[in-house]
Amino acid sequence: MTPEQERLAAEYVIGLLDGDERRIAERLSEDDAGFHAAVAQWQARLAELDATAAPVLPEGALWSRIEMGLAQAPAPLRVEDPTPVAIPRAGTTFEALWRSLPFWRITGIAGAVASLLLALGVGLLATRAAREPVLIAVLLTEQNRPAAVVNAFADGNAELIPLEQIPVPPGRALEIWTLWDRARGPVSIGLIDEARTVRLNVSNLPQAAPNQLFEITLEPATGSPTGRPTGPVLMKGTTSAAL
Repeated sequence: MTPEQERLAAEYVIGLLDGDERRIAERLSEDDAGFHAAVAQWQARLAELDATAAPVLPEGALWSRIEMGLAQAPAPLRVEDPTPVAIPRAGTTFEALWRSLPFWRITGIAGAVASLLLALGVGLLATRAAREPVLIAVLLTEQNRPAAVVNAFADGNAELIPLEQIPVPPGRALEIWTLWDRARGPVSIGLIDEARTVRLNVSNLPQAAPNQLFEITLEPATGSPTGRPTGPVLMKGTTSAAL
């Protein structure tokens, strides 16, 4: 299939051809397996769009014009030799498009689809932006080894992502704390029985700020009995702007 044959097959399916071009396309569709396959492919591609279009009833005068046109239509094209058919250039394609109801119907559907895709793209970008952290705290062990990350988001949410396994003895738990005001003291924002990704309970706290401290301590299974860290600090780190 040449690009010109592909163009002819597409316009034949859409209904943009008339005169010699349409008769050539009809003949090729019957005699040329490649062209017939191209027509079938274009019909499959446009089937869903065509099914979404509401039917349009023609005006009464249209049937009279169609009957007159059929009566004046020239005889089918006869070919006496097997010479390949030369496909004419679409010199009047623009005029045919302008007069074509199927073209405008498909154009309207394509515009609606493009608007929908644009809206979806904007929504995805907004969702992605909301999930990009604005502040990150890398929690380091006493050996200065990164063991977990705290991500703080623009919507006020925060999450803990462990980077390694943290041994938790029976009857003990990992408690997550944050400190943004020394006068207020550390506040518990999570209690987990094993190292795992968890959403932190910061909905009632001020928005996270740069240099805010986060740490994890080893506490009883039910959490610190005093509301302040009592066990050893396993790791800690302060927030900085995300790159």
